[in-house]
Amino acid sequence: MVGWVSKSIVAMTIRMPRWFVGWVSRRYVAGPRLEDAVGIMKRLSKEEACFTVDVLGEEISSMEEAQFFLDEYLKVIEAISEHNLDSNLSIKPTAFGLLIDEKKGMENIEKLVRTAHSHNLFVRLDMEDHRVTTSTIQVVIDLHKRGLTNVGTVLQGRLFRTLDDINELETELGPYADYRICKGIYLEPEDIAYTAYQDIVDATNACVDRMLAAGSYCSIASHDVPVIEYAKSALEAYGMGPNIPDPRSNAGPQRDAKGPGYEFQMLLGVRGPLRRKLAKAGHRTRVYIPYGEKWYEYSIRRLQENPTIGTQVAKAFLMPWTNRP
Repeated sequence: MVGWVSKSIVAMTIRMPRWFVGWVSRRYVAGPRLEDAVGIMKRLSKEEACFTVDVLGEEISSMEEAQFFLDEYLKVIEAISEHNLDSNLSIKPTAFGLLIDEKKGMENIEKLVRTAHSHNLFVRLDMEDHRVTTSTIQVVIDLHKRGLTNVGTVLQGRLFRTLDDINELETELGPYADYRICKGIYLEPEDIAYTAYQDIVDATNACVDRMLAAGSYCSIASHDVPVIEYAKSALEAYGMGPNIPDPRSNAGPQRDAKGPGYEFQMLLGVRGPLRRKLAKAGHRTRVYIPYGEKWYEYSIRRLQENPTIGTQVAKAFLMPWTNRP
């Protein structure tokens, strides 16, 4: 159960002036402009980090807005190439119009993925709430059928359906399946998702096992020590680890700018010391870099969707030295 302290912190934060929310969010959002994201990536590159860039925004109301996101992501591709950054892309399918005009939304996503392919960049489809889980997975399958294998999805460990989704993607994509597995930030209904902490951790760990067994590329996106430690043990059981070529006989092809069958991922500004510890041990670590004019909406929405973030806000206030980005 989410603690009342965390809930109270969130309730107070979302009622604070915009400048205050901005002060809190600057740790977790690169800034409003692409140049801000580039600057953060250049700085963190010195810590052996790689990146995935997200232009903030989702659930748009018009296809004109979708065009903005397509154009902005094309600029991101240019910036990654120009500055020789070790980065790929993270996109919200709904930001490209998938819920407004499915055909046009798919055309937008395909155009971006094709452009990324020409620059040897990978595109990750972020997983939004359960309303679009099926359609997001289908986009990945359809793009692979069109020869665009530089795209993968995110799956949320907390959903009851996720192991079945892994099985489906293994059948459809084989060794080209490429996932980011996370516990999931959306507080989904209890009839479709686990709601207790330990159940969510156990379900996420089971997904890591299934992905590794399938030969898939597995990006473990978690700040939870129990999930990370479990993943490290599972990797060791498969003979996988830093600087070791993926030994799985059913593994997919080694991609440029990817780890040996796996990597760890963390949000900007969260558990920096842990990320650096993983990197020092030789693990590939990727930082999620969000930026854009929608930083305020993003910050408020994340607080409302998952009140447990309140404890991180409090820690940033009271003990900033313990959580350097």
